[in-house]
Amino acid sequence: MLLADYGATVLRVDRAPVQPSSDQLTRRKTSICVNMKSPAGIALIKKILPTIDIIIDPFRPGVLEKLGLSPESVLLKINPRLIVGRMTGFRRDGKYSQMAGHDINYIAVSGVLSLFGRKGEKPYPPGNLVGDFAGGGAMCFLGILLALLARERSGLGQVVEANMVDGSNVLATMPRMGLKTEVWKGERGTNMLDGGAPFYGTYECGDGGYMAV
Repeated sequence: MLLADYGATVLRVDRAPVQPSSDQLTRRKTSICVNMKSPAGIALIKKILPTIDIIIDPFRPGVLEKLGLSPESVLLKINPRLIVGRMTGFRRDGKYSQMAGHDINYIAVSGVLSLFGRKGEKPYPPGNLVGDFAGGGAMCFLGILLALLARERSGLGQVVEANMVDGSNVLATMPRMGLKTEVWKGERGTNMLDGGAPFYGTYECGDGGYMAV
């Protein structure tokens, strides 16, 4: 969606047969239905590869390879300028690489989940913003942009690896460093930026809404 919003022509490859998409982030995208388990479907993907700048691989580790579309040995051989953005939840080479998971699992493993919540309460998941969208999607987006810049110099594409555990970890650099200072070393919910300061919080108003200070 970010690439499409900034002007890229984005083509989704959807499963056949056609099913209405439940993806709410489909704006400015076109779609084709391809049976990637058939030789004809794989042949079609390979045929259009020379015209493509970027492929985003959303599958679990090993799926592209099983389909005969290994980034290094197949995709980049067909189109050496191709950038392959691969995003997973856990690290592709880690002990959890084959385990299913969701946003809350990724930010828990990264330790970031432990930073959210009020004093004396359990950790509170902040929607799926930190893992799925910031640590995952936005980090993959950033990696793709850097790869495009590198291609301007070298003329060659590359594989960009992103995972939600490491991405979330990077986003939490500042509070993690703050754990060793007065800014964030107290119990969860008692620090300056996590709800412990009267000048950094929300207050209920007479109309039932809330004011942020």
